[in-house]
Amino acid sequence: MIPVEKWWGIIGAYGSSIWPAQIISITIAIALVIYLFVTPGKNSNLLMKIYLSFSFAWIGIVFFVVQGKGLAGNYFFGILFTVVAILFVLDIYRKKMEFCLPQAKWQKYLTVFFMLVILFYPLFGMAFGHYFPKLIIVGTHPCPTAAFGLLLLTTALPRVNRIIYGILLFWAVPFPIFIQIPKFGVYEDSIMLGLGIYGLVMLIRNWKLIGKSSREQL
Repeated sequence: MIPVEKWWGIIGAYGSSIWPAQIISITIAIALVIYLFVTPGKNSNLLMKIYLSFSFAWIGIVFFVVQGKGLAGNYFFGILFTVVAILFVLDIYRKKMEFCLPQAKWQKYLTVFFMLVILFYPLFGMAFGHYFPKLIIVGTHPCPTAAFGLLLLTTALPRVNRIIYGILLFWAVPFPIFIQIPKFGVYEDSIMLGLGIYGLVMLIRNWKLIGKSSREQL
């Protein structure tokens, strides 16, 4: 495990080197979320999947492999995020997953709330003393992007890709508890942890339907 200062140093160097990609990425994310929630359908889903594919590929290659050489397991995690990107690309053609606001009111309101919290990730970071270039932002950093993707997957249940869901849960639940928060003080990753728990609950609730949906696709 690398020292805290070195870990944040890597995050800061990455943030400086890719500027202003963070602003572009989160602006596109906000625009696509509004488009998807207001006008769900073929076009908004296509654009969102393209965004997710690019974001996960960027993180897998640029963040982990190119810039994150000092991070433990960077190549392994780079492969995981790249696999997620490829699977989102494949779903553009398979059209199995369809993102939209859930019909149940409690889930609809919870989804909107969680989405706002995810998009405000950098504000929570600043509240904990993390400023540019160490801000962690959707689309360019692993944790908020994993939370973002996982939340969208919950809106597509039960027709989801189980591999993507599993990888994002693997990232969202144990890492904040055992590494990000206690080791490096990334307290804003409590957001990802909350999404991970919510995603796990929704997965369990829909498990039988997910299996049935998968069999129908064969």
